[in-house]
Amino acid sequence: MPRRPRLELPGVPMHVTQRGVNRGAVFVDDEDRTHYMSLLAETAATGALVIHAYVLMSNPVHLLVSSGELGSISSGLRWLGQC
Repeated sequence: MPRRPRLELPGVPMHVTQRGVNRGAVFVDDEDRTHYMSLLAETAATGALVIHAYVLMSNPVHLLVSSGELGSISSGLRWLGQC
């Protein structure tokens, strides 16, 4: 059964997590983290997202993110996850 869509409210920060495939490691070293941070900055700039806070762990990534437009968070983080 697929998960239900996120409730996105413009301007309201939401806590989002991203995990590796089968809960595997997302980051192996600092170079991976640096690359992810550059992709996150690009996503925020092009997707009109505001990143309030983030935590990069070996497996999960926690983000506190908001947007002024409906659907921007979902589409931006989809692109980020696919990169």
